Amino acid sequence: MEGDPAPTSSEDPPAPELLEKWAEVQVSLRRQLIMEDRFGWKLPMSDSRIYEGRQHDSCEECLKYVGGVDLSFSKSGPSFACASLVVLDFATLDVLYEDSVVVKLSVPYIPGFLAFREAPVILELLQKMKRMASPCYPQVLMVDGNGLLHPRGFGLACHVGVLADLPTIGIGKNLHHVDGLTQSRVKQLLAADRNSSTDIFPLVGNSGSTLGAAMKPTKDSKKPVFISVGHSISLASAIKIVKLCCRFRVPEPVRQADIRSKIHLQNHASNGISTQSRFEESELVPAICVWIIILNRQVPADGSVSVTTARFPQEVP
Repeated sequence: MEGDPAPTSSEDPPAPELLEKWAEVQVSLRRQLIMEDRFGWKLPMSDSRIYEGRQHDSCEECLKYVGGVDLSFSKSGPSFACASLVVLDFATLDVLYEDSVVVKLSVPYIPGFLAFREAPVILELLQKMKRMASPCYPQVLMVDGNGLLHPRGFGLACHVGVLADLPTIGIGKNLHHVDGLTQSRVKQLLAADRNSSTDIFPLVGNSGSTLGAAMKPTKDSKKPVFISVGHSISLASAIKIVKLCCRFRVPEPVRQADIRSKIHLQNHASNGISTQSRFEESELVPAICVWIIILNRQVPADGSVSVTTARFPQEVP
């Protein structure tokens, strides 16, 4: 995820022209970004941990299905990864659905451009769930990566949300430095409010914009998680949902996706399958068309993104 130490790789970094094209894609897609609540379900009125009860069972309009996605990477190489999608019951935090896929990614990790590496496989997992007509398709998705808390205000959570047309929330374990926000500055903020009863600290950049929030999920938490808007949800609603989904530091949808991706990757390796020899190299070019084709969406009329054919990473049989 963005903000985490990047795995080392022998792959050559993309050419500057390619990075410029990626930035154009981000700017183009950002025009479709919605930063307010655009959903039909309701949130609980209180801040109680409603998963301890089942009072929402009779409420057809209440939030019921919260998804989480995360990728884990193989020790055999930074290009080999397992992506996991989970869907939890919002009231109980029980896992209702899970799916994992082991893939080879041909796009290297570049800070600020994580979506071009990870979004395609995440979108494919979501699309697969739609094709299955699963009754628990997520109403909101937590993404292990940033949303608005990003140098161009369009991180992985925004990419996935816009292209999947789904409310998304960015969950960062480390701070993505942007608009004057730094780790030291946030530490000073937390230290200044150590005696405060609040556990939510707005992240306001030098521009005066609120880019997200640092949250201490539990009383014993020493490190906050960083919440930011992904798509079709307000920061206030995102914070409320994340807070209600925390049993530990990392909210349960992302934590469960992380656990399952690691287990799936370990099982894959223990089965004696040579990841290096079984994968077919993918052509993950940075063109947006790979997502548009799958989701039958259009680039905005005023966008300047060129369209090139691309394929998804190959799954091991």
